[in-house]
Amino acid sequence: MRDAVAFWIEEPGVGALRRQPIEPPGDGEVLVRTTRTGISRGTETSVFLGRVPIAERERMRAPFQEGDFPGPVKYGYLNVGTVEQGPDALIGRTVFALFPHQSAFVVPADAVVPVPDGVPVRRAVLAGAVETAVNVLWDAAPLIGDRITIVGAGMIGCCIARLARGIAGIEVVLVDVDASRREVAERLDVGFAEPGAAPAGRDLVIHASGSEAGLRLALETVVTDGEVIEASWYGDRTVTLELGADFHSRRLTIRSSQVGAVAARRRGVRTTRDRLALALDLLRDPAFDALLTGESPWTELPAVMAGLAAGPSDELCRTIDWTDAA
Repeated sequence: MRDAVAFWIEEPGVGALRRQPIEPPGDGEVLVRTTRTGISRGTETSVFLGRVPIAERERMRAPFQEGDFPGPVKYGYLNVGTVEQGPDALIGRTVFALFPHQSAFVVPADAVVPVPDGVPVRRAVLAGAVETAVNVLWDAAPLIGDRITIVGAGMIGCCIARLARGIAGIEVVLVDVDASRREVAERLDVGFAEPGAAPAGRDLVIHASGSEAGLRLALETVVTDGEVIEASWYGDRTVTLELGADFHSRRLTIRSSQVGAVAARRRGVRTTRDRLALALDLLRDPAFDALLTGESPWTELPAVMAGLAAGPSDELCRTIDWTDAA
């Protein structure tokens, strides 16, 4: 028996570090010592503030969550560490797991995915975001030469933009209210516009800003007979749209995309593990380092989470360093 340090949301808006025992690994299990975790700012701050609707609390559970919404709850899913005990083939390997913020943990061996050579540990925490982006693009099914706008240059929107730009002939523009995102877009080798200058007549618009204004802009800028892929999650917030304007006359479509299940177009041939392994392989691309906007030691995690939840921030993905956690 050994102890680990874990981050818990004690109640909405209040986080704390707890020590808790972990059992030795059994047959078919691994013990992982965490190196880095990442904060998925949009979802995790909503959870931190207690904004998970009652009707969605079961569907919103993370794979290795403990406790229940709104709290106390241990939540998170961007974890990279080293296997210390388990099957010989995994011992010493750097692995990604959909595990909360915790210094060490035991899970089934098939719950970890080895990080490929050439993917740095810190960049590997983005695997969950890139996996979401893969699923969104499987849902969106862009075509060669499409003009694509991604509204919302957060972590997910930026991942979608970087992956989409690899399709032949594609023109990708990121749209965000934060003008500082232009520099990130340049590092991702995609276009950038503030909302007032967002291009119109786009073949495909993907909405990832998590705002009502962003979804309205997506509908305004997509081509007639076009489709908006809704990749945002609003928690318990209400969204109002003006569907009495030209929504019907232009025959527009809004379709949701959500990472909980593999996109329907690939569900029969790809598993969630396949999708995650693909995301990790795609992270060989060093351009994704543009999304790593800060790092803090694990001891500061309660304050960091509270700060991110407090209001607007230029953060994309803040990583947490667990290397000295006992």
